[in-house]
Amino acid sequence: MKRDAWHSTTVIAVRRNGSVAMAADGQVTLGNTVMKARARKIRRIYDDSVLVGFAGATADAFTLFERFENKVKEYSGDITRAAVELAKDWRTDRALRRLEALILTADRHKTLLISGTGDIVEPDENAIGIGSGGNFAYAAALALLQSDGLSAAEIARKSMAIAAGICIYTNAEIVLEELT
Repeated sequence: MKRDAWHSTTVIAVRRNGSVAMAADGQVTLGNTVMKARARKIRRIYDDSVLVGFAGATADAFTLFERFENKVKEYSGDITRAAVELAKDWRTDRALRRLEALILTADRHKTLLISGTGDIVEPDENAIGIGSGGNFAYAAALALLQSDGLSAAEIARKSMAIAAGICIYTNAEIVLEELT
């Protein structure tokens, strides 16, 4: 099976009114077969004060997740510094350079996307999505952010439901974590 035949995730992060919510689906697909429906793709780290979600090849994502967690500890919870140091390692280390994944991370103050090309993106908007259905969830979140009365968690959950209805690699088994 070619490596790019793996489709494994949709993750969305949404900020609103001092809260940040991150949601992910549970589907892992190999080719045209659902291999797992309830994978957990979001974790809390650093005494539950940092959220991390990942998309991409599972082993690669876990490798990067562990390295990022170590960087967050090393830099006392500073996710920006941890992201920069991880991105440097990811680009320069021969083994890491081949890893295919994306990471979303958020604390109470900022949200970052980290890629293997050295990109660290803090979104202009109060939402960002990654993975197979990431653009669907992102578009839905941007529209829902225009509505008053919805919390970050409600927007994240509704955005994931919309993505699950469009993207065949996204299911409705949603895991949601929130920092308030």
